[in-house]
Amino acid sequence: MKMLKARGFTLVELLVAISILAMVAVLGWRGLDGIVRARVSLTEQMEVTRGMQLAFAQMQSDCEHMPVDGALLGTRPYLQFDNNGLTMVRLSMVENEPTRLQVVSYRVREGVLLRRESTATRNMTELDVMWKSATSGADTTVPVALQAGVTGMNVQNWANNAWQAIQAPLVAPAATAVPPGTVYGLQVVLQTRDLAAPMMKTFLLGGA
Repeated sequence: MKMLKARGFTLVELLVAISILAMVAVLGWRGLDGIVRARVSLTEQMEVTRGMQLAFAQMQSDCEHMPVDGALLGTRPYLQFDNNGLTMVRLSMVENEPTRLQVVSYRVREGVLLRRESTATRNMTELDVMWKSATSGADTTVPVALQAGVTGMNVQNWANNAWQAIQAPLVAPAATAVPPGTVYGLQVVLQTRDLAAPMMKTFLLGGA
């Protein structure tokens, strides 16, 4: 009986097989790398979006407690904003305690959105000092960092049925001078380096 001699792969066949496997490996690695990068980018964007939502939630709470009719402030300003800055007076209410006032400011510094709040007071002289300190940039209160990666903040006020970028301090009118149904609003736009489009939020002031 004649025995058949076993035949192995030739060198050319081995080289072709190795080349094919190498190409498959490279394509597979590129696909996996793309998936990983996309996942990392999506996770970062979700974190930024979540942080911005928390920052907007804090702004909304401050805006809802803003005294806009002058019953407490008289002719004192309650709101001032400019490029990358927002300062306001808000009510500080604690159960079983008299209502107090405090100054809150938002600033973008070195890519970080910061929030500062003063101590609550019923003394108008103290409030004037805290307002001046906050609006002049001399406030030494330790800020709370709300969001990193912020490249800019734009603020507009709703007045005369239109959005206006008024930079002068807004003074609360006398309560008797406010027409019924008057709506006060504030629009804040935040730009970040991690999101292609800016995030915008509109707030009603004083719980209007």
